[in-house]
Amino acid sequence: MNTIRRLIYGEMLASIALVALGFLALFFFFDLVDELQYLGKTNGIEGSIYLIRHALLYVTLLIPNHLYELLPISVLIGSIFVMSRLAQSSEYTILRTSGLGPWRALKLLLWLGGFFVALSFVVGDYIAPVSERAAQLLKARYQGRITVGQTGAWLKEKQAQNNFVVNVKELSPDNEMRGVQVYEFNSRGLIVSTTNAPAAAFSTGASWLLRNATRVEFDVPAGATGTGANGANIARQQAKVTRATLESFRWSTAISAEMVSVALLKPERMATLDLFNYIRHLEDNGQNAQRYEIEFWKKVFYPLSCLVMVMLALPFAYLHFRSSGITSYVFAGVMIGISFFLLNNVFGYIGNLRNWQPWLAAATPGLIYMAISMGAFGWLVLRR
Repeated sequence: MNTIRRLIYGEMLASIALVALGFLALFFFFDLVDELQYLGKTNGIEGSIYLIRHALLYVTLLIPNHLYELLPISVLIGSIFVMSRLAQSSEYTILRTSGLGPWRALKLLLWLGGFFVALSFVVGDYIAPVSERAAQLLKARYQGRITVGQTGAWLKEKQAQNNFVVNVKELSPDNEMRGVQVYEFNSRGLIVSTTNAPAAAFSTGASWLLRNATRVEFDVPAGATGTGANGANIARQQAKVTRATLESFRWSTAISAEMVSVALLKPERMATLDLFNYIRHLEDNGQNAQRYEIEFWKKVFYPLSCLVMVMLALPFAYLHFRSSGITSYVFAGVMIGISFFLLNNVFGYIGNLRNWQPWLAAATPGLIYMAISMGAFGWLVLRR
């Protein structure tokens, strides 16, 4: 059995690695061509020029994220190629007569699929987020910022007494926030203070350090709540507005750098734990977290799709080839992989629009293809 395992695993690992390398080379070329338009440009602040070496480093840092996205498709195409080739050369028939039954073959492939599940999880949860963030910071060094839309990111936080609404316009290459606005409201929904700062940094001890901040405090005594014109006059007489300019202002908050990154960057590029913490933050502050919950469950289920892909490849070993037509089966594998990738994205958007359960929207594509693979396994393998 060890000989069979070494034969199949060696063939499949080499084939999957070759397919993944081909895809990555293709995406590397496309990304590099897309970056050529930015060569020679500067951010207008530091005067740094975007050169070809910077573009090469940027597209290289995007490789782990591409590998994470392409790994299930590569596993499917590589596995189909190996299974089809073994069937065409009658090697798989010899393996079957040597005692490799359907269930043993399935178990053998599932162990290999488990390896790619672990690899996909490590790449998607640890390597890709770090490299993606480094790539964006490198790009921002020459574009001057990382931002989303015209108004930046909006975040909300509930504290013991008051509520806070925060706006961060952009994130600088050195992980500094720019264009920070903090609005504070009391329990009655009245504004208590506003704090504006051109720059802020994440500080230790769950706080932000706002530099050159302009703080405006609105003090309306609780007793000045009369009704009618007389009450309004009393409120105006007792109200007080205090304006101050502070060289530095420390604001205590639980909003971390990862949460700001999630709000400013694409959520699918973040680590699972960062998404989970951001979802809890949104829920604690009464905000809609549907989009991020779907992305979280997609991060959970996506590595498991490698198991589905090896299950889809096994029936190809039981097909009978009348001519050397492996290319048609490899093409079928490419189409199946592309359809899975598209369906995975489509169900995410549909689940968000139709307000489906997040785990259901994320798991449905995998469940559909698992049902197809089990049906093909039962028809081509067990009944023939």
